[in-house]
Amino acid sequence: MKLLITRPLPKPVLEAARQGFDVSVRQSTDPMSEAEMTEALATQDIILPTLGDRFSADILSAVPAPRTRLLANFGVGYNHIDTGAARAAGIAVTNTPGAVTDATADIALTLMLMSARRAAEGERLVRSGQWRGWHPTQMLGLHLSGKVLGVIGMGRIGQAIAKRAHFGFGMAVVYHTRTPRPLPVLPDARALPSLHEVMAAADIVVVAAPATPETRHMIDAAALDAMQPHAHLVNIARGDIIDEAALIAALQQGRIGGAGLDVYENEPEVPEALRNLDNVVLLPHLGTAALEVRVEMGLMALENAIAHRDGRALPNPV
Repeated sequence: MKLLITRPLPKPVLEAARQGFDVSVRQSTDPMSEAEMTEALATQDIILPTLGDRFSADILSAVPAPRTRLLANFGVGYNHIDTGAARAAGIAVTNTPGAVTDATADIALTLMLMSARRAAEGERLVRSGQWRGWHPTQMLGLHLSGKVLGVIGMGRIGQAIAKRAHFGFGMAVVYHTRTPRPLPVLPDARALPSLHEVMAAADIVVVAAPATPETRHMIDAAALDAMQPHAHLVNIARGDIIDEAALIAALQQGRIGGAGLDVYENEPEVPEALRNLDNVVLLPHLGTAALEVRVEMGLMALENAIAHRDGRALPNPV
């Protein structure tokens, strides 16, 4: 079978792919163009796309009889693929859950600490040559130990973040999720009835919900207004879950303590107004950026491709 890998992947993944498929690797690190996507749908049995490769309904309908029968997405998030349109075209979609959980949770804790303790601001101060030495009231931030963590979305990643915060920093955990589930490792975590109640109760709010039409701009001006003035907001999910303009306004006006972002509404575009603020930490989507994690993600995507090739049930259908 012909397999297109849409971005360069770690060497072990490419070697494993070539053992079982006729592999083409697109060398650009940019998202696929519309012409590239339609050509791939017409000529490839399996496509291994990733974030930014927007297989929309329009793209999928532009190829009435696609050769492709599987989009084996590299990543757990798949909001760049119109799964309904794919199914209508006879194309299955899979993702790579599990492989990304711990690495993404680690980045959430990184952002929590960087935002609360003003680490990025402090690093810029040192690099600027303007630091004049330690004094007792310099760059006072928020102490995380014993504070309240609010988690929006309590799936695998949300639970991993909550466990790190609770057992590592003694944080109490409140959360809001659309899919209630038992949390045996976090028996003291409290599910609150509404998003706004979590926003109001927490010292740190972490967004870990999936990106869907229902969650777009879920964190809007009203949700931000519910937060305490000293509280910080962290997003490691998808950028469009937060109304970026509303967040910028809240940060500019000092209505919340700060924010830490690894994802953006129109990624890779980051508004200048956001880049100009000192009370926000900005990372370039580093959630899974560790070699062993990216290898595991690639091998999981290949497991889905191999199952499709062999006519077996897909391990990770979406």
